[in-house]
Amino acid sequence: MQFKDQIDFVRQHIRRNKLRVFMTILAATMGTAFLIVLASVGFGIHDTLRDEMLSNRLVTEIQVYESDDAQNLEEEVDSFKKIEHVKAVINQQRLGTNSETILEDYEGYHDFVVSDFKEEAKVGFELKEGRLPQEAHEVVVGSDFGTALYIESEENEELTTYEGKLIGEQFSYAIENIEGDFVEDPMTFTIVGIGEHPTKEWEYDRNIFADVSVLPELEKLYNADDEKDMDPWYSNITVYADKVENVSKVSKEIKEQGYYTYSISDELKQLDVFFLALKAGLIFVGTIAILIASIGIFNTMTMAVTERTREIGVMKAIGANPKLIQRLFVMESAWIGVMGTVIAILLSYGVSMIANYILPIIVFSALGEGNPDDFEIVFSVIPWQLIVIASIISIGVAVISGWRPARKATKIDVIQALRQEL
Repeated sequence: MQFKDQIDFVRQHIRRNKLRVFMTILAATMGTAFLIVLASVGFGIHDTLRDEMLSNRLVTEIQVYESDDAQNLEEEVDSFKKIEHVKAVINQQRLGTNSETILEDYEGYHDFVVSDFKEEAKVGFELKEGRLPQEAHEVVVGSDFGTALYIESEENEELTTYEGKLIGEQFSYAIENIEGDFVEDPMTFTIVGIGEHPTKEWEYDRNIFADVSVLPELEKLYNADDEKDMDPWYSNITVYADKVENVSKVSKEIKEQGYYTYSISDELKQLDVFFLALKAGLIFVGTIAILIASIGIFNTMTMAVTERTREIGVMKAIGANPKLIQRLFVMESAWIGVMGTVIAILLSYGVSMIANYILPIIVFSALGEGNPDDFEIVFSVIPWQLIVIASIISIGVAVISGWRPARKATKIDVIQALRQEL
């Protein structure tokens, strides 16, 4: 029997039992769709968390800390730059003394951060507007700089925040010296840029970012007494790798020099292991639904063998190979599995799109504030790997379910089969 004839043989039986075959395909579809949609939740949440953690330049960032065996971390900045695959090394120094900011009639308190903007430019210091500092008395301010400047209203004694234009404005910055007194001649800075708002909406950035060239002047103001030379700065050294793939390699080399390191890749490894186990568990639970659907396939194929006992007897009487008979019934069960899988894939993508559209609205309604468009959580993602896994499981279970009835068909006695009434 040619392959075309085998296809016709299978098609004829399916046409004769449309309703039963349809219900069997429906059961296989529901089981496979349940597996895909269930597992897609794990993939969706995993991708959402990864995107959140990998946002901005944090992806290649390695924070370096001193250890008991390795001190004087600031002296190692130049050596870190020589490590292979290092793109930039930034030493942000935060002023650790009381200060006061004055812009027009507004006053406030802001953290003062000194950094090397040549290194900052290499890793993309994000600006909402303006440019990076090019001179000692030029600064970039955080996106919430103005909200930390206040003026008291004479009428109702309420505090009003600064809402004017910041680019090009000058402000005075007075610091408390080593003696505990505010300096008489505060420094004047010009705002040339405004930083982008932090990725996390609940964070605030009220910092003042100045270039490292202003350090000597600030230190001179702080050390009012020349006989005392104190360092008012707190350093935070960050190393940036050129690519995500090289973060672990750079981090390992810094650790070998005796320093502690932390990078987002350390958390990603733990996150990936957790979600790998979660997705495997969801796929296992979904497979149970397919196994339940396989009972229907088994019953359908068993009835098919019983109904076609006479046909099988005729085929064997004219010399049909038992393997051919077995193949015909396995092909029929495989066809049910393929149809169920194809429909399930299309259905799953539809359910996934609806879920990603509706669930943020439900969350928005539950919270009662914000905008649904602000929710960037993706609840369901269906990668091609999940489709392949689900297809293999679904079609494989369908073939296995039809194999036993197919084996039974090959053992039918020819004489008994031919005696059976049509």
